[in-house]
Amino acid sequence: MNTEKVSRLIRELLIEIGEDPDREGLLDTPMRTARALEFLTGGYTSDPKKVINNAVFSSEANNMIIARDIEIYSLCEHHMLPFYGRCHIGYIAKTKVLGVSKLARIADVYARRLQIQERLTAQIAGEVMAAVDADGVGVVMECYHLCMMMRGVEKQNSLMTTSSVLGSFKTHQPTRLEFLNLINRNSAR
Repeated sequence: MNTEKVSRLIRELLIEIGEDPDREGLLDTPMRTARALEFLTGGYTSDPKKVINNAVFSSEANNMIIARDIEIYSLCEHHMLPFYGRCHIGYIAKTKVLGVSKLARIADVYARRLQIQERLTAQIAGEVMAAVDADGVGVVMECYHLCMMMRGVEKQNSLMTTSSVLGSFKTHQPTRLEFLNLINRNSAR
């Protein structure tokens, strides 16, 4: 991203909405905003395979592996306003497992793009499935959308839930139900 160019565009935007970009509080806002956007959309320059960084390990266990309550922050592609919440990822290994932090890193790669929650959920599930050739994968996301909370219908307590299930999580109902039951347990905190 060309932060200098984006900074100039933000300055123009400030003028268009009726602000004075030369007033004290806004002097550095164009560049700060450009840098924030560079960070928030860093997923476009991140390769999920490089993020995984060979942290795929052989395993004889074919049990369900779950990482719950992964924090998610993204930008809605329709209004470029944030949506945030949590993501739960589960998979059943065949012969390989991922380093646990890689699940959160995969989620971040896709969340740091302009997104819709439905696609984000499916992208995370697909990447986990491909990374370890899992028997099955389940991803559930629960997010609050500022585009719905701050504007439009202004419903501050609305929570959107999406799921993506692949392999045995899709074809075998007891597996899917086990995953859903495990992610719905109260946190140990």
